Amino acid sequence: MDSFELNKIAGAVLGTLTLTLGLGIVSEILFAPQAPAKPGFDIVVNEGASGAAEAPKAAAVPIEQLFATASVEKGANVAKKCAACHNFAEGAGAKVGPDLYAVVGRAVASAPGFAYSAAMKAKGGEWTPQALNHFLINPKADIPGTAMAFAGIAKETERADLIAYLNSLSHDPKPLPTAAAAPATPPETKAN
Repeated sequence: MDSFELNKIAGAVLGTLTLTLGLGIVSEILFAPQAPAKPGFDIVVNEGASGAAEAPKAAAVPIEQLFATASVEKGANVAKKCAACHNFAEGAGAKVGPDLYAVVGRAVASAPGFAYSAAMKAKGGEWTPQALNHFLINPKADIPGTAMAFAGIAKETERADLIAYLNSLSHDPKPLPTAAAAPATPPETKAN
């Protein structure tokens, strides 16, 4: 190969690069992209309508009545949804979320070795079966500002089974409340 051939190859490469660069500049002039004022899309959710729709479902069957027929085995299957973020074995420690061993009856935001969000720390109280039920319907609505990204469990029977399973994860499981022990009027909840 002589120098003339090398010059032709180099000229072709440089010509192609120049043409590509020129086309890029001309296309930017013709089709000037404009950055959006606000990146992304707004997802509008009518919380008033969904909150109103959830209230009758929650009142349909008291959770205490469902505890009578709750299945620990079915609850273990429901808990698989939680296993990506939580451990269930004693002493396993926290993952993305705190360890859930012996959570029923434990004070809120009290699992050792886990950094809770400020909203969860401010909640106070303890994880009673009723408090867990209310939280599991929609964690973000129950404790606004919580770092838990889980959407919740809509089916009442699945929540009852899960709480029965969580209750069984203890050296001393407490009996779950029954419909006879349930208060005549539902407990007042904090308005969100």
